Formats: sequence, structure tokens, C-alpha cells
Amino acid sequence: MTQPLFNLSVFAVLSLAGVALFWPRKGLLSRLRRQRHLEGRVKLEDALKHAYHQEYHGQTASVASLGGSLEVSAMESMGIVERMQHSGLATFTDGRILLTVEGKRYALQIVRAHRLWERYLADETGVAPVRWHAEAERREHTMSLEDTDALSARLGDPRFDPHGDPIPTVDGTVPERNVANLSELESGERARIVHIEDEPDAVYAQLVALGLYPGMGIRVSSRSEQRLVCEADGRQIVLAPIVAHNVSVQHVEIDADTQPDLVPQYRSLARLELGESAEVVRLSPACRGIERRRLMDLGIIPGTKIEFERRGLTGGLSAYRVRDTLIALRAEQAEMISIGEIAEVSA
Repeated sequence: MTQPLFNLSVFAVLSLAGVALFWPRKGLLSRLRRQRHLEGRVKLEDALKHAYHQEYHGQTASVASLGGSLEVSAMESMGIVERMQHSGLATFTDGRILLTVEGKRYALQIVRAHRLWERYLADETGVAPVRWHAEAERREHTMSLEDTDALSARLGDPRFDPHGDPIPTVDGTVPERNVANLSELESGERARIVHIEDEPDAVYAQLVALGLYPGMGIRVSSRSEQRLVCEADGRQIVLAPIVAHNVSVQHVEIDADTQPDLVPQYRSLARLELGESAEVVRLSPACRGIERRRLMDLGIIPGTKIEFERRGLTGGLSAYRVRDTLIALRAEQAEMISIGEIAEVSA
């Protein structure tokens, strides 16, 4: 009697295992096939982006550059190139990977989805700037053309992402700019930042920590082989030339008699001392999304009087009085609030 029960149990287990493995669409093997297909699609689309970016910057994509960008072996890189060729997305001649018309169209779709996602993350969420690129890399491969168009419409069809990169239009048009590197400016020159490169991550994180953003007016005070000293938003910023190379600018000529200074001398709220007050002049454009809305909801808008009342015990938070309400701000938040003339708080 035991043997039939044992055999029945074994049959039941094997049946369940078979269902788990081979069930259409939901079985393990079906899921593995979809996962491999998705991974292959992601690598193909990343390869198209790499070839497009190389071409956009006047360079040529190769098997070696593709392998380095995707962090894959030369053999796998060559396999991806062959797939691009067979799909009619690229040609491979004299060691150069060149996109076809269809390949460039496909690449621009991915670039558009990526940059729109970065714009969304910057304007609509509290995601930290250093995470925008990685999150957009993940999302771009899940977007259909309809999804991308809907996201663009929701954001008001923006022309540039939060780093200053142009967002391709629905017909594949890419706005162009004549730019220079901040590292090329001489002492006394003024410019406006139009783009901040978000790779490598460590350099981008440093630029974010320094408070640089597209649209910021900047003046070079002095320069040497070791450092670039600049003025922006009423403060001094010191950059290594190799870091400044990741900041693109447009030169601006200022007529002191007819134009306001490109680099206004703002004071930040962080400069207030205990017992002092001032009016808010503006919130830095670097303050975006949920962070910006939170500060505005607290009443921190141009013209609002703000008083420094108490410094936090740990130094991380300080207490300010806004419209008879005591609020707590972090030091980095206070740095993004510009103020006017400082006055003593009356008794």
C-alpha cells in the first residue's frame, strides 16, 4: 500500500514541477526566454545610443569603444554589431560602426525617452540628481513611442533635459548649440552654463555638490594649471581644470552701461547669523521638484521675510521664522535660498 502512495506523491511533485517549468507565458522557461530577449534588446539599444553619441560628438564608434561602453567582451561586442547589421540598423566598414537612417531613428527614440525621463525625475520627483541618469537608463528600454509622446506632453514638450542636453523632437530633430568648455575660459571672462556632463558619476556628483546648474551665470576670477576660481550666485567656486572640462558654457559679452551683470551677487540664506533677517530674493534653479515645492509651501517665495532664530545642536538643521512660523532647514537647503539686504531683528 505504501508503494502506490509514494508513486502518486512522486507523480504529483513531477507534475507540479513540469507546470512550473513549462506553463505557457508564466512558466520558468518562458520567463527565462523573455528575460534573455529583454537583455538582448537592452544591449542592442545601448549599442545604438553609443554609436549615436560618438557620431554626435564627431567621433567614430568601433568594436573596442562599444565593448568599453557596454562593459562586454570583444567577442560579445562583435556579436552585437553583427545583430545591428542584420537588422539594417548599422554598417561595419573599416572598423567603423555607422548607423543607417533606420538605426539613427531608433537611437534617437531611446535618447529622447532617456532625456525626458531625466526631465521628469528632476521636475516631478525628489530623486537625487546623482540618480537621474541610472534611473532613466533603466526606464528608457520600457517606453513605447506612445508612452514617450505622452510623457513629453505631460512635461510641456521640453527642449532640454536637466543637464542641458537637447531632447530630440518626435520627428528626430536635435537642437544645436555652439559651446565651449568652462576650462577654456580666461580670467575675467563671463559665460552661461548650458550643459553639465553626468558621466563619470564621481565628477558629476562633485559638480552637483558645488551647486552648478544649466542657466547659471559664471565669471572666471583667476586660473592656473591646478585650479579655476569662479564667481557664481554670489559665492566663490573652485574647480580643478579636469572637472571644469565637464561643464559646457556659452560666452556672453556684457555692456556694463546697458546690461545687468550676468553674475548677480546673491547672498545665500546660509550666510545669515543669529538675530539677523532678510527678504527672500529667489530660489536657486538648482532646487527642483518636490524640494522646491516643499520650500514654497513653507512660504519661502520672493519678498518673504525670513529670520534666523536658532542653530541646531548637531549643526545639520537650523531654525528660521517665516510668517510667524518656525521651520527647520538643512544647510544645503539654506544655500539654495538667495536673500537681499541683511538686517538686525528688532527686539
